[in-house]
Amino acid sequence: MRQIKIGIIGFGTVGSGIYEVLTTNRELISSRVGTDVDVKRIADLDTHSDRGISVDRELFTVNAMDVIDDPEIDIVVELIGGLDKAREYILKAMERGKDVVTANKALLAEHGNEIYQAAEHYGVSLAFEASVGGGIPIIGALRCGLSANHIQTIMGILNGTSNYILTMMTKKGLSYSQAVQEAVNLGIAESPPTLDVDGTDAAHKLTILTSIVFGYPVSFRDIYKTGIDELTPDDIRFADEFGYSIKLLAIARNLGDHLDARVHPTMIPKDHILANVNGAYNAIYLEGDFLGPNLYYGLGAGKKPTGSAVVSDIMDLARKVRLGQKGPIPALAYVSSPEREIEIQPIEELTCGYYLRVSALDSPGVLSKIAGILGENDISIYSVIQEGRDIKGSVPVVMLTHEARERNVKKAISLMDKLDIILDKTVMIRVENN
Repeated sequence: MRQIKIGIIGFGTVGSGIYEVLTTNRELISSRVGTDVDVKRIADLDTHSDRGISVDRELFTVNAMDVIDDPEIDIVVELIGGLDKAREYILKAMERGKDVVTANKALLAEHGNEIYQAAEHYGVSLAFEASVGGGIPIIGALRCGLSANHIQTIMGILNGTSNYILTMMTKKGLSYSQAVQEAVNLGIAESPPTLDVDGTDAAHKLTILTSIVFGYPVSFRDIYKTGIDELTPDDIRFADEFGYSIKLLAIARNLGDHLDARVHPTMIPKDHILANVNGAYNAIYLEGDFLGPNLYYGLGAGKKPTGSAVVSDIMDLARKVRLGQKGPIPALAYVSSPEREIEIQPIEELTCGYYLRVSALDSPGVLSKIAGILGENDISIYSVIQEGRDIKGSVPVVMLTHEARERNVKKAISLMDKLDIILDKTVMIRVENN
């Protein structure tokens, strides 16, 4: 029985991790696939750097088309990242009838529709387990294990860098900038970690998850996102006093005729299972109509976890090749996509609880003026913390509201911030109690 031949485009951290998994666990992989799975060709502009593993130099080429055009290669693995070149190579590989594995979350989130349609058009399979959650097998769970369920809710900590930063702010009392610098020093964050801390990375991943859940490519640009860079140790402390932790959450809910999908810092009760996911770990909480609540937890990035996820895709596709199966595995696990797309709800229509921190003059009637504006906008106060005057002569007024409409909350904040008793911009954090 012939071997399954793999071509890798991009041989950085993840690429070397894949090669290490394939070689270290070669016998295990062969026994589970039913034949040997070997790397035939590796394309990378850097063919000389030491990756920490032994690789036959004859495998290397600087030309990605040497991989794509090789008639013996069955599966092409794209690992260069980015949008333009990665998109070009994936489409060319599909055109030549090759199955494709990618870890490129940004490409799938922003150009997924084109990629998924190309796979169907050329009759090839596309696999992307490593695009969300690193070594957490969430894509396989949604495409296979949970496929008999209507998924009602997704709540996820999908970015390990931002979760590490928030953990250090919570556990050590560090400022945002101090926590970022610690993450950079440890190699957990890039400098600067823009796409991690501004919510973009998590929004890319949420786009992929919701696309699988609903069977058509959700638009990344329609998902509201905001990051953690304006959070302060005071917000962490006040959240704790109210009984909450702050996490950067990716949230999606099926609301029937529309979808709630968003990424932002969120206060969740300290006894919620996600509140105790710390450090650089990821976790995804799901609720389905038959399965109930499920939690998936593990490292969301790194050479070995991501390499493991990519190799799992390679093995799935290799079994198909070995058996001579014709026709693609549907990228979103729907043979027939839903007839009607579900629109994403504008953030202004969101209804939830809110945390508000107002920096005000320490003078009589401050709270009544704030409460008056909130009441005029159909917002009721659930709880208040009002501390004494600080060295600047201001006092923080910190509130939790009952559930309210986002547009009303933003209008109230705009009106409050115009008061002459307000000394700084009001801080707002959304609260999830469900």
